[in-house]
Amino acid sequence: MKKYELLAIFKPSLDSEELDKAVDKISSDIKSAKGEIVSVDKMGRKKLAYDLQGFRDGYFTTIVTALPPEAVVDFKRNLKLNDSVLRFMFMEVSKKERVNA
Repeated sequence: MKKYELLAIFKPSLDSEELDKAVDKISSDIKSAKGEIVSVDKMGRKKLAYDLQGFRDGYFTTIVTALPPEAVVDFKRNLKLNDSVLRFMFMEVSKKERVNA
């Protein structure tokens, strides 16, 4: 399995309970795709640089996960269909190289 990082921006109209449910839904999608959650970081509500779907701010959340490569396409499709998510960025975490000086 490869390690990935998901940065998701949720709608600011969600209350804290709805936000937790939305994050739990994404976590359950990862687990159903035979992946595992490494960490979840809820960064809170932040102002956006420009309007996204009429919203000026959103809840930022970072989820580090390990997923099989063949499950990534379906997982991204599920994120696009999720009404609570304004925008997301899903990228592979690269191993940092050490530089010896």
